[in-house]
Amino acid sequence: MRSKWRILHPATMFLLLTLAVVFLSWIFDIYGLNVIHPQTGENIHVQSLLSEEGVRWVLRNVITNFTGYAPLGMVIIAMFGIGVAEHSGFINACIRSRRMGKQDTNKVILLVIVAGVLSNLVGDAGYIILLPLAAALFYTVGLHPIAGIIVAYVSVACGYSANLIVSTIDPLLANTTQAAAVSTIYANSSTGPLSNYYFMVASSFLITAVIYFVTKKNLIPSLGRYEGDTHVESYTPLFRREKKALTLALIIGAAYFLIILWLTFSSWGVLRGVTGGLVRSPFITGILFIISFGIGLMGMFYGFASGRYRSDSEVVDGLVHPMRLLGIYLVIAFFASQMFAFLEYSNLDKCVAVLGANMLSSLQIHSLWILVLFILFVAFINLFMASAMTKWSFMAFIFIPVFAEMGISPDFTQCAYRIGDSATNAITPFLFYMPLVLTFMQEYDKRSSYVSLLKYTWRYSLLVLVSWILLFVAWYLLNIPLGL
Repeated sequence: MRSKWRILHPATMFLLLTLAVVFLSWIFDIYGLNVIHPQTGENIHVQSLLSEEGVRWVLRNVITNFTGYAPLGMVIIAMFGIGVAEHSGFINACIRSRRMGKQDTNKVILLVIVAGVLSNLVGDAGYIILLPLAAALFYTVGLHPIAGIIVAYVSVACGYSANLIVSTIDPLLANTTQAAAVSTIYANSSTGPLSNYYFMVASSFLITAVIYFVTKKNLIPSLGRYEGDTHVESYTPLFRREKKALTLALIIGAAYFLIILWLTFSSWGVLRGVTGGLVRSPFITGILFIISFGIGLMGMFYGFASGRYRSDSEVVDGLVHPMRLLGIYLVIAFFASQMFAFLEYSNLDKCVAVLGANMLSSLQIHSLWILVLFILFVAFINLFMASAMTKWSFMAFIFIPVFAEMGISPDFTQCAYRIGDSATNAITPFLFYMPLVLTFMQEYDKRSSYVSLLKYTWRYSLLVLVSWILLFVAWYLLNIPLGL
């Protein structure tokens, strides 16, 4: 029985999870589970998907659940650019331009980890763009390509809150934190995007070190050598025409990204928001398309300059190139989208989260240990409610006022929340990008499933969580400022 579960297709897993949500919504609706929303005072109750209204909702929304699935359009747009770059040979030429061997494995591992941790600068683009590139990089230095996918994935997921520069999530969290603190003794204090900056910079180095350690000591020895077929070509030196084509493509790419930066940060600033900031600006909301178009543009110029492309139809072939992989993704995403939509309709996640939050906030213990318990609670809730802003939009209004009465500042509460919210991202099946991760893994091993992914990622999440809590405890006891 155990072996059968191990080979379940990801689509089957999401179907079973969907059925579990349906069953639990029916049970908890019978028992009348309900909670009060801490901000609005709204009575939230579990809605059964097996009731008459629930069945009608399912039939009305089964198509829009899929077409409205948040990552779907993002993945397709990103894969267009990556498809052209790969089909034209541009990505392979970039790898071949610098001969890498087994002696470069440590550099490649560290490069992927750092890129993953810093990728939250551009939102969720790291999940889509970095994973296939990491697989190719790992293969070229003799490592298992699935190891590259896993390392990139845990770096993006577990390092979601940590960065050396202010990321897109910082101002969003800070705005909610400030709103929740209005009725507390900290109403006059200002919680801004830099309120956790010092701590998150230190966290970036910590998470990088932890992921590197687990990768070297466990992941790479466990996966061993890759024996399957791969589309990544073995190393051969670049020919003169390929070198010229690569140079031209990189110049075009550099010019393109300089133009984007000028359009964003110049006095004209057409890509900035209406208020002049970057939060919810065209630059941030369109960053995935900007990156994908830039990659595809370099791939197209490389293809024509190298002789790989001679007409526009061959460029279109490049756009079609990733469709086989996307076909698998679309099947998995269909079942995943229904599961996410069913969970949101039923209110199961919100009810469980609010009930747990109310229980935790009623405890009377030392402020440091209440914060540690809060981190563990958020890490648990994150296993089935992965959206950082959705959780914080109601958790902030429960915990910030209660913790303020204990003398805990909103900045520390927000910082503790970010630790729990990031650490278990790599192991939750409810992460929006889980279908894509499993799709990339199936490209190299058809037996890949959520269970096989969990087999390698749980160590990352556990060690990141423990080490991050220890850093937080030390920071608290030493009374070091969290940020600006």
